[in-house]
Order: sequence, then structure tokens, then C-alpha cells
Amino acid sequence: MSTITVTKTAEDAASKALRVTVPVERVQEATAKAVRQYASRARLPGFRQGKAPEAVVRRKFSNEIRQWVIEEVIREGWEEAKSSESLKPIADPSVRNLKFEDGQAVEFELVVEVRPELSLGRTGGFSLTRTVAAVTDSMVTEQLGKIREQRATWLPVEDAKPAPGQMVRVDVAPLENGEAKEPQPHTFVLGDGQALPALEERVMTLLPGETIDTDVRFPDDHADLSRRGQSRSVRLTLHEVKRQELPALDDAFAKEAGDFDTLDALKAGIREELANSAEREANSGVREQLVRQLIEANGIEAPPSLVGRMLHSLLHAYGVPHEKAEMFNQEFQPIAAQQVQRELLLSAVADKEKLAATEGDIDARIAQIAGQRGTTPAQIYASLEQAKRLPELERSITEEKVFTWLLSQSTVTEAAS
Repeated sequence: MSTITVTKTAEDAASKALRVTVPVERVQEATAKAVRQYASRARLPGFRQGKAPEAVVRRKFSNEIRQWVIEEVIREGWEEAKSSESLKPIADPSVRNLKFEDGQAVEFELVVEVRPELSLGRTGGFSLTRTVAAVTDSMVTEQLGKIREQRATWLPVEDAKPAPGQMVRVDVAPLENGEAKEPQPHTFVLGDGQALPALEERVMTLLPGETIDTDVRFPDDHADLSRRGQSRSVRLTLHEVKRQELPALDDAFAKEAGDFDTLDALKAGIREELANSAEREANSGVREQLVRQLIEANGIEAPPSLVGRMLHSLLHAYGVPHEKAEMFNQEFQPIAAQQVQRELLLSAVADKEKLAATEGDIDARIAQIAGQRGTTPAQIYASLEQAKRLPELERSITEEKVFTWLLSQSTVTEAAS
């Protein structure tokens, strides 16, 4: 039987475009196979199952047979392309420019993303600084204040205009030609940045129960570029104002906030958590220093195809609407490029030094998680598998092993801020 031909038409460091030609003999064989499949299962009036003439089967299931053949020849073409081009794909290929006509060879183009082959010239000998931020009394006080605010109660304010720090409940209805549209309810704390500054200014001129028609201007640095500096006419109604009543800072508050007998014990717990957070941030800072130096030393670039793929993932992760995709891509392109460089680097080191997570590593980590949660490894494994998070766990373990190895090849100097 004639062979499938594969011709490379374009490529960059992370993608290849291949033109695939499946000879007519293979297409005919796939068609005959499809007809036999449908004939064996078909139930057609006037014929016993599996006994309908081929011509009848071809007419009855022409669309289904055509689709089956297309899928079959694309599958065969993809297998041949992987073998002949020694591809290491990171995702299924996309198919374009399909040409499928009766009695003719089938042609189509495959666009496949592949992991670039990196040659790491230098992986060690870097000088890194690990800076651990000092935990101050003011930081403890600030965190204590946040916990206090979380447990505050909100009491109604009567016959007074709202002030910063108070909670308001309002309705905002767009005005079009002097007619108010459907009002939208909003509840927010004045001064917390939850509402437009111009809207907050108008709210603070009202008493509960009052309504005003006004123009609200979007600030020049608004997140939505299309709204910057624009004004909107709205009908604003203030329904309710509440003030925050903070709980007393005493031992009873400490017991309510957590497993602490005294206020001093709560403060000590906050200080310890802040110190642990500072340690984590310091470790993260060292890793990012190391990644930047490794990328620069090895000239690692971010292939456009992988950057595009990363941006596409971020678009979906953040739920960005289609009409804002272009603006999002422009803003996040540098971030996506840096993430691609980082992933390529860590993957290359893991491959070169054979640091990928093993089944033993994964089992040990699952057992550790089970011990922390007071459950069994089997339950943790089942939960991760159901949530499709096992690959995420595997990547996390691999990354930890890679950084442990990389940091052992460089010098880390401790510093305090």
C-alpha cells in the first residue's frame, strides 16, 4: 500500500506545520472498512441485520461514513507525522486546509506544538540573596486590626449622611434620555475602593431614603480602557447606612478569634504566622532571582506559539470576555512570556538531571497530606483524581526537586531587611 507523505511547511522553536498527504489507496481502504462497520450494525427495512447491500449502506450512511474516513485518515496521518518527524507534542494538533474529494488523495495540514529542545550551558555558580523581612510590632497590630474588623458588627445609622468607613446600601439606575433603567443594588464600604470615587462622593451627600440624578465620571486610570474619563448619568438612591462596631481587644476576643487563651497568646500567634509568611516570601524571592539569572545565562526565549497558548489559558482562567481579549493580551503578554520561559527552564533541568517526580514521590506526598488531614492515602488519592489534580501535584513535586538541586549549585547569602 502507498505510504503517507509528510512535508514540513513551517516551524519555530515550539511549533511545526506539516502538510500530510494520504494516498487514494489508503482512503479507499478506510472507506471500505467504514462501510463494513456500518453494514454489520445497520438495521434497514427489508434486510436482515448485516445483510444490506453495500450500495444501500453507502447511500444511507454517506455522511457518517465520510466523517469516519476523515477521522481515520487524520489519525493515520498524525501517527506517521509523529514517527517521521520524531515529534514530542505537548498537545493534540490542530487540523486545517483539509481537502477530501471522492477518488482523490486526502490532504490536510497539521499544526502541532512541541516542547523546544533547550541546551543548558550553565545551571550553577550564581550568587543569590535571601532577604527575610523583619516582623514589626506595627505589622502585628495591623493584622490584629484586620481580624478585629472581620469580627465587627454593623449597626444602623439614622438621620445622618454616610462617612468614610461606613457601609452603604444603594441602588444605581442608568439614565437614558431622562428615563431610569433597571436599578442595580450595591453594598460597599466607603473608602475601600469598591466603588467609583465620584459615586462615593455623591453617596456621602445623601440621607438614607434620598434619591438624586447625577453624572458619575470614570477615573483616568480605570481598569477598563474604554471607560477612562467617560461620564455616565445615573439615578442614585441611598437605602441604608451602617457603622462598624469593633469588638473589645481582650482575652475573650482572643478565644473567639482562635485557639488562644489570652490576647498576648493571639499576638504571639500572629507574629509567628507573619514570620512564616516572611520566610516563604524570602524563599520565593530566591527562586525568582535564580530563574531570571538562569534564563539570561542560557538565552532562553519564549516561542510565540507557547506565549499565545499561555495567554489563551489566562484568558479562560480570568474569565475575560471576548471583546476585551485584545487589551488583555497586550497587558499580559510580558507576564505570559516570563511564565513560558520559566516552565521551559524547569522542564529542561528536570529532564537533564532526571528530577521528575516518581510514583514513590507522589505516594509519599499523598501519605503526608493524609496524615495532616486525618484521613487515608486512598481517600486523598481518590479526591485528587476526581478533581483532576494529580498532574498538578506531580508538577509541584518536580518543581520542588528541581529548585532543591539548582540551589545546591549556587551560593545563597542570608540578609535581613
